[in-house]
Amino acid sequence: MKSIGEVAARFGLPAHVLRYWEAEGLLTPARVGTRRRYTDADLHRVAAILVAKEAGFELADIRTMLTGRSAADRAAMAARQRDRLRARIARAQAALELLEGDCPHDELMACPHFRDLLNRQLERS
Repeated sequence: MKSIGEVAARFGLPAHVLRYWEAEGLLTPARVGTRRRYTDADLHRVAAILVAKEAGFELADIRTMLTGRSAADRAAMAARQRDRLRARIARAQAALELLEGDCPHDELMACPHFRDLLNRQLERS
């Protein structure tokens, strides 16, 4: 069993994050007196939380996924997150296009590349 400091160091997290996740119902480490002790199962759960966060899930969704939901429920959550992630990627790609445009125009609104980005935004809105 590992201490909170050991787990925090292993995952590169501040200890307060692990305490917060515990308060939010994501982790339930054992206690020896007043000290938290983390098992290998807890380490796997921390890894699962980090993977889900990397995929863009919020803590409430992660808690729902980790509390015994059916495979169908998890698949529906994953589908919704994929849609949100695709939309975020599209916005990031549009921002990258703007930054890579290297427009020589002094007036931004006169730039054809920028105008194209604006028109695409107007079509989506």
